[in-house]
Amino acid sequence: MNSTSDLRFKVITGDAGYVLEDVPHLSDYIAGIPTYPNPLQSNPAYSAVKQYFVNVDDTVAQTIVVHKSSPRGTHFRRAGPRQRVYFESDEVHACIVTCGGLCPGVNTVIRELVCGLYHMYGVSKVLGVEGGCKGFYSRDYINLTPKVVDNIHKRGGTILGTSRGGYDTQKIVDSIQNRGVNQVYIIGGDGAQKAAELVYEEVRRRGLKVAVAGIPKTIDNDIPVIDKSFGFDTTVEEAQRAIKAAHVEAESCDNGIGVVKLIGRQSGFIAMYATLASRDVDCCLIPESPFFLEGKGGLLEYIKKRLQENGHMVIVIAEGAAEGLIPKNQKTRIQLEGLGSKLHSDFGLWISQRIKDHFAAQDTMPINLKFIDPTYMIRAVPSNASDNVYCTLLAHSAIHGAMAGYAGFTVGPVNAKHAYIPFNRVTEAQKKVVITDRMWARLLSSTNQPSFLGSRDVKAKNEEEPSTPLLDGENSKDETGTNDVAAVL
Repeated sequence: MNSTSDLRFKVITGDAGYVLEDVPHLSDYIAGIPTYPNPLQSNPAYSAVKQYFVNVDDTVAQTIVVHKSSPRGTHFRRAGPRQRVYFESDEVHACIVTCGGLCPGVNTVIRELVCGLYHMYGVSKVLGVEGGCKGFYSRDYINLTPKVVDNIHKRGGTILGTSRGGYDTQKIVDSIQNRGVNQVYIIGGDGAQKAAELVYEEVRRRGLKVAVAGIPKTIDNDIPVIDKSFGFDTTVEEAQRAIKAAHVEAESCDNGIGVVKLIGRQSGFIAMYATLASRDVDCCLIPESPFFLEGKGGLLEYIKKRLQENGHMVIVIAEGAAEGLIPKNQKTRIQLEGLGSKLHSDFGLWISQRIKDHFAAQDTMPINLKFIDPTYMIRAVPSNASDNVYCTLLAHSAIHGAMAGYAGFTVGPVNAKHAYIPFNRVTEAQKKVVITDRMWARLLSSTNQPSFLGSRDVKAKNEEEPSTPLLDGENSKDETGTNDVAAVL
């Protein structure tokens, strides 16, 4: 096999087009680093497990639907405990930080990191960094023990507090070095994973024995490579309450319209899956699917048609859908410090008003429209059972990776197998709904809404959207693909 590596990229190639996008290891830059037997060998909880160590050569394929002549393709290092570890239990001094917006499951990840380190590896020194990345050097750390975190998974939010951007990497690593921290667990979205990558690079430049593990968090489910983000199942489930309320409001009056705005600035996964789960939705609008309001085949014409047929309708809108339709003089765009994120115009309120104005001007079909925005109610809830299990697996995989000496990585499921993924792979782009794939076709079939795309638009979309694995392998032409988001665990 051949390999190339630098601070960020470590690629190993093999026969038949095999490519391993590996993650950096402490032994890459610390010579003669000692190893120790894994404490799991004497852990009673694992005594009944037939094979609890992962083979060092195990990898996970990014693409699992292939043809007989296809190259083996890109792989990632499989997550899990190794037979030898690079930290002794009493040597470990870990810290945990949460960054970015709230998301169901953050407290569960914190709990399982603390309890996993303590119960699996006998680690008793775990600190919590308050207030996001800036807290490394502007706030005191707090001691985290299994007793402290015992019930936090039942609460929403994060017990550590959070913030966005505005951090100083040098000061973060200074604090890590001064406090003797040697394992850093960073929970957050693409901005936090970029921060984790910068922290790792500075740690490596200084030659420190510090493992930096990223646990990807985004309620939008827009992190690439991994099957899904934690909190996504909970969000889709909670969205059902808003959709049900909108449906009740709409069908309880003549020409009732219920409009529900859901989270999704750049990607419409929440709106799409909430719509499919509900079956009460007549139209779903997401950022990836362009549409127009007026004229033949437009949204307003479709609304009128549905009202004439059913007497009511429900519309689900992702917060970033068709922002380009809003006149520029009605927009306010604000750059978030250090992140380059945009605060999107409130498209839900805007389109609700446009619908009202349109039918008021016609004066032939009076409507009764109710607008529901459950965004902050959804973000603040604790995670459901499915996400609690998923958060546990993420936390344990991160712990195993750090103990095994992997120095800088993000963890997540790839085709239902947890893997260690290079930081750059989860920060280089955002995952989006591919509207020329079958999952979007399933939604159109469920809502009976028009695609709002002509044949020319479809051709253009096919050309601009290269085939990439989505939540259920939709890009393959093989109709047997079943790796749906609900089947990840």
